[in-house]
Amino acid sequence: MRVRTPRKEKGEVLAIVDAMLGANHIKIRCLDGKVRLGRIPGKMRKKIWIRERDVVIVVPWDFQDEKANVIWKYTRPQVAWLERKGFL
Repeated sequence: MRVRTPRKEKGEVLAIVDAMLGANHIKIRCLDGKVRLGRIPGKMRKKIWIRERDVVIVVPWDFQDEKANVIWKYTRPQVAWLERKGFL
């Protein structure tokens, strides 16, 4: 199985969804120790459904570190692979 991992050179961080806030915003707990407000971009809104406790990749904003964009959502088998390999 091929699993996409976060690219550090692009500033990507693994995160876990804590709460759905509505209006395509979510509260996420990042693995760098920060709690951020995540935004689901338009190209992901209707194609990929995100729920609480999902594992996602986010890119924090350059000018506002407490906010981030969601760019990827992992499936359950991919999350199990990430745990086995030590990413989570």
